[in-house]
Amino acid sequence: MALSFMEGNEAIARGAIAAGCDFFAGYPITPATTIFNSMLKMLPPRGGICIQGEDEIASIGYCIGASMAGRKVLTATSGPGISLYSEQISFGIGGEIPLVIADVQRLGPSTGSATRGADSDIQFLRWGNTGGIPVIVLAPKDVQDCYVLTVHAFNYAEEFRCPVFIASNKEIGMTKESVDLGAARLPKVVERKMFGGGDYLPFSADSNMAPPFLPIGGKTLVRQTSSTHGPDGYITIDPEVIANTQQRLADKIEQAEERITLFEETMKEGTDTLVISYGVTSRAVEDAAIKLEREGKPVSTLTLKTLWPVPEKLLRKKAEPFNRIVVIEMNQGQYVGEIRRVLRDKNIDFYGQMDGVLITPSKIMEVIGNE
Repeated sequence: MALSFMEGNEAIARGAIAAGCDFFAGYPITPATTIFNSMLKMLPPRGGICIQGEDEIASIGYCIGASMAGRKVLTATSGPGISLYSEQISFGIGGEIPLVIADVQRLGPSTGSATRGADSDIQFLRWGNTGGIPVIVLAPKDVQDCYVLTVHAFNYAEEFRCPVFIASNKEIGMTKESVDLGAARLPKVVERKMFGGGDYLPFSADSNMAPPFLPIGGKTLVRQTSSTHGPDGYITIDPEVIANTQQRLADKIEQAEERITLFEETMKEGTDTLVISYGVTSRAVEDAAIKLEREGKPVSTLTLKTLWPVPEKLLRKKAEPFNRIVVIEMNQGQYVGEIRRVLRDKNIDFYGQMDGVLITPSKIMEVIGNE
């Protein structure tokens, strides 16, 4: 065992390096800046590139350009930066450009409180693109998760050729804890599928797959556009071509739901209550569950680490034996609506808190006790 003492932001940077990231661009913003600081220390000695853009819009633009040239890219920001990223996020989705975005969330709305955590952006990460095309959002609960989920994020970005979000939180990102990264179980690193030869159509793919990749600037002409386009990359207004492309963009994510779904569970036999949470709040839920078991009032817990696409099959399967579901969020209820949509026949209670203060185990115990 080789313990290190580090914050979640550094672990995200280390996870990016482990995944093969060789390009970072960003703009300083609390509480995400130390990801930038860590990448600045680690990337150049490995032959990578780390750039500070003149603002957030330029930074994600650099990342998109670098990805189209074949690099594995990471950017990091917080809520106000995600707002500025939104147009380029849409470009990344429509242009099928691999991109990992670490969102170290803070209390919103707007500028909010730069040094207070909250899961403020959960809905915006999903719906902050024009067109409403599905995205992948992963939510770490601790420093080790920041490391492991970042590797997953890069793998998903490369395989599905899309932006992938890491929905971290100031309380994870800027809190140091002991962690053994060497003992972490990392997935095998995935690379984007390269085009094998013949006539290249940059957006030609099977119905539920991402197209093979060629970098811009090489020997083969690669067309890229942010407008609606056909398999050849040319702008089109043909309704059938547009509909097929839109459906494929959705299918390649949604049809892989089960494989993308990451979670942790602690199921206690004979319990009638399941507590569902994500992010740093899951740690308080786990502490509350331990205390409740000591008091002879055990509950089961489910920690979601994939938020989007919504893990519908997982939720239905895990919730089936329980009479009561309790959802805890560090916001005013940005995800509970999805759980209620999926588990329509269940009694679902909700507690949300968005005041810049962590939800305590004692508060969770109080909520669970108020049947």
